Amino acid sequence: MRLTLTLAKPQLRNLTVKFDTMRFFLAGIMQGSHRGALLHKQDYRGRIKSLLAEHFPDAEVYDPLADHADSLEYGEAKGRDVFFHHNALCREVDVVLAVVPEASMGTAIEMWEAYQAGRAVVAISPLVHNWAVKFLSHEMYEDIEQFEQAVVDGSLARRLKEIGDNRR
Repeated sequence: MRLTLTLAKPQLRNLTVKFDTMRFFLAGIMQGSHRGALLHKQDYRGRIKSLLAEHFPDAEVYDPLADHADSLEYGEAKGRDVFFHHNALCREVDVVLAVVPEASMGTAIEMWEAYQAGRAVVAISPLVHNWAVKFLSHEMYEDIEQFEQAVVDGSLARRLKEIGDNRR
């Protein structure tokens, strides 16, 4: 498959990068350090999925929250099954895109699984000194605006190609 990006700079227009269908896992803080059955704001998910749909139109994006919006209500067995299934998926996708505005044990495990399996790990996080985020990420953006710029200007696609080429 070919992925053609539409870029803002005329000298970069029609940049073509070849990929098989890319598969993204949208990891990110959900419960974080809440002691109760609460979720952090999840509005970043829609924005990121829209960006990926526009600039990686042939990609598959798995958003665990979309399939498990009521996960806080799950019993222990179902919760455990979903938790381990998501961790296994992180070993199979091409890219784990991790949104980590603050420490998140679940997201750290997903990043670890992807990294150990040789998958690309991209973090959107201000935690630039956090070892788990820093050392498990192939690419880091401090906020969604930086990430959006990298998607729009094609630098994320180029970096993902580099990571994929180095994996082979």
